[in-house]
Amino acid sequence: MDPLTELDARVSECAACPRLVAWREEVGRVKRAAFMDWTYWARPVPGFGPADASMLVIGLAPAAHGGNRTGRMFTGDRSGEVLYRAMYDVGLASSPLAVSADDGLTLRGVRVTSPVHCAPPENKPTPGERDMCRPWLVREMELLGPRLRSAVILGAFGWQAALPAFEAAGWRVPKPRPKFAHGARVTLERAETQATGGSAGAVVPANSAPGPGPGPVTLYGCFHVSQRNTFTGRLTPEMLRDVLREAAGEAAIVPYAPDAP
Repeated sequence: MDPLTELDARVSECAACPRLVAWREEVGRVKRAAFMDWTYWARPVPGFGPADASMLVIGLAPAAHGGNRTGRMFTGDRSGEVLYRAMYDVGLASSPLAVSADDGLTLRGVRVTSPVHCAPPENKPTPGERDMCRPWLVREMELLGPRLRSAVILGAFGWQAALPAFEAAGWRVPKPRPKFAHGARVTLERAETQATGGSAGAVVPANSAPGPGPGPVTLYGCFHVSQRNTFTGRLTPEMLRDVLREAAGEAAIVPYAPDAP
C-alpha cells in the first residue's frame, strides 16, 4: 500500500472528535428522504485525487448528505456539482458529474481535500475539531510536498485552517499571515528547517516522517462553492474557472481536453 492510500485508509477510521462522530452517524441513520435507499458512508471522508498531484483544492468539510453519504469529497451535493463542472471545464476532471464514489470520475494533476474530514452540524466545525484534524492535512501535504506547486483554498475557514498546516508541513508562512480574499495569491517558500507534524489530535501513520522537502507553492484564495455564494452570484462559474485555470497553470498540469465553455 502506498503512503497516500494508507493515509486515506487511516483517515476513514478516525474517531477523535465525539461530536462529529455522533453527528455523522446520526445523519447516516436518519438520512434525507431523497436518499432513503442509500447506505450512507457516515465516516471521515479522505482526500480524492492522484498521488502525484501538483495542485490541491482545499474546502471546509464534507456535507452531511454529500460526502458523508457518498464517501468522496464534494460528491453528491450542489457544491460539488459546481466545483466538478468547473474542474471539467478547465480540464482537471474527466467528467462534470460527481454522483458516487464509483461513478468513474478521475482527476488530472489535482487532489481535493479539506481541513476537517467529518461532516459537522450546520457545516460549522469548532476550532478544536479543526485543530484535532490538522495532522491528517499536514501529512497529506508532506506526501504531496515534493511535487505540490499550487493550492486553491475555498473560503475563509479553509484559508485560516490551511496556513498553519502548510507551515507544519515545511513551508514558510509570512507574518502577519496573509488575509483571505477571493483572488488572493501568495507564494510560500520552503522553510529552512522543515517542520514536522501538526497539533496534537488525530493519530497519523507511524511512518509519518517527511520525505524530500517541498518546493515553493502558490496559494489562491477563492470564495467557497457553497449554495449561498453560487445562488447569489458572489461566486460565478467564470470566477471559479479563472482561479482553477491559473492554479493549474502554476502547477504545470497538462489538462484533459473537454468541451471548453
